Amino acid sequence: MTTVSHTASTLPAPVAEALTKQYPSGLSSLRRIRLILGDQLNAEHSWFANPTAQSDTLYIIAELHQEATYAWHHIQKATAFFVAMERFSSALKQAGLQVLHLTLDDTRHSNGEPLSLTELLYGLASDLKVAEVGYQRPDEKRLLAQMNALELPDGVSKQQADTEHFLLPFDDIFKRFKAGKHQRLEAFYRYMRKRFDILMDNGEPQGGRWNFDSENRQTFKADDLAGIPQPLCFAQPVDEVVERLARHKIKTIGQLEGPLIWPTSRREALQLLDFFCEHCLPYFGKFQDAMTHNAKPSWSLYHSRISFALNAKMLSVQQVINAVLHRYYGAKGAIDIAQVEGFVRQVIGWREYVRGIYWINAEEYDHTNVLEAKRDLPDWFWTGKTKMACMRHAIEQSLEYSYAHHIQRLMVTGNFSLLAGIHPDQVEAWYLGIYIDALEWVEQPNTRSMVLFADGGWVATKPYAASGNYINKMSDYCKSCAYKPSKKVEKDACPFNSLYWAFLHRHQARFEPNPRMGFTYKTWNRMSDEQQQGILDKADNLLENIASL
Repeated sequence: MTTVSHTASTLPAPVAEALTKQYPSGLSSLRRIRLILGDQLNAEHSWFANPTAQSDTLYIIAELHQEATYAWHHIQKATAFFVAMERFSSALKQAGLQVLHLTLDDTRHSNGEPLSLTELLYGLASDLKVAEVGYQRPDEKRLLAQMNALELPDGVSKQQADTEHFLLPFDDIFKRFKAGKHQRLEAFYRYMRKRFDILMDNGEPQGGRWNFDSENRQTFKADDLAGIPQPLCFAQPVDEVVERLARHKIKTIGQLEGPLIWPTSRREALQLLDFFCEHCLPYFGKFQDAMTHNAKPSWSLYHSRISFALNAKMLSVQQVINAVLHRYYGAKGAIDIAQVEGFVRQVIGWREYVRGIYWINAEEYDHTNVLEAKRDLPDWFWTGKTKMACMRHAIEQSLEYSYAHHIQRLMVTGNFSLLAGIHPDQVEAWYLGIYIDALEWVEQPNTRSMVLFADGGWVATKPYAASGNYINKMSDYCKSCAYKPSKKVEKDACPFNSLYWAFLHRHQARFEPNPRMGFTYKTWNRMSDEQQQGILDKADNLLENIASL
């Protein structure tokens, strides 16, 4: 058996040293290297189907400075991805595959400057004298553009594979969606249910309805709080990774005290999925929009918290759906279909839908700002130090856990950003960095389309704007707040109230013709000039003093 030397001629010394350390006896003659990105940790990918026949393949899993710094990541997010990558590397090695796992210490030039992804792949391809560089198509346009631009040594080819993760094939996105046009989620969701035969009986939806959303908007009463399960958390030691991030001066936000609580292996992800199915699914739909700070796991409630594992591909979409349906059918009527349908809609409806929206509008998304929002994000978004109880709780929770559920994101922090006219770039950067499950393909459509209506209606037919009344209805935040949701212009009036009406006034020409907003504008127009001006003056004052809210 011939071997390839590691005394690199084109590789920087840190990479060559890592290669020698991990394979001191050299590697058998290689025909290809294959890249695995941090969100491609799919153990069921066809690449790995026959380990014994892959002596000519070396898999590359690498921590890269560019991936740690393209956003200001939460410390738990950065740590979770790096730990999951290392554990996936170990799992592949145990399965008999050759894997080169590189840390930030390794992916550097000899002078200490960080290597880019393309520099790393070129150097490895050249030094190892391979004929092929394989990669799975990235889910983010930033990385896809980088891979498309990758230049390799003469005679080395590029081979792109599918990630084999999503239900809707990538090419079908361009058949189902149209760029710059409103795409109706409900139609897409029904198409997915039919195509993949999920919750269907002879071509008809189980339960006689496609959507049980109207039944999934209940709030917690006092008696409900005691039944919320303590969340399943893990205890992965991460001191070494945290130290490495600090040593390489990777700027992070948020908190990480003690071990990491998030799943960072397929086994842990499956444990969390099983926990959700057994303990949370029976009440998920009912309380999926509810918020509270009075329960002892008020941050997790009945939500699955599998989004990080799902987005990193430790779990597959079909695996998640199968587990939920198995629990539902096995319960023999003990779990109401509304609970299951609400979850299925999020996974095969919303999640697959926003992926399509992201890719079909890839050329335009970065610049969408039809409402011309210009205000800076208040500093307290990074600290939680605000008198607004709902905002304080949502932000502090996000900083503590790198997590908030969808209504906290959409109707609390997102709603405020919309009403206050915060620039989409700044809101997007905050969401992309602070949440453990935030990857651009899912975060950008949620932020620019759902939260900020910056696209003008590709997703939503009207902005998700709401006054303090909505938050008061769906949560218990207002009971302990310095501001009162029943007041509009008084000193202690809830800021959401005047900001809501001022937002509608500011964009009246755009939104008043919308049939879904006609009643709201009738209410505004019935107010006296004096009432309207008082509300507008209050909103102006709040925005002028936004730092002290």
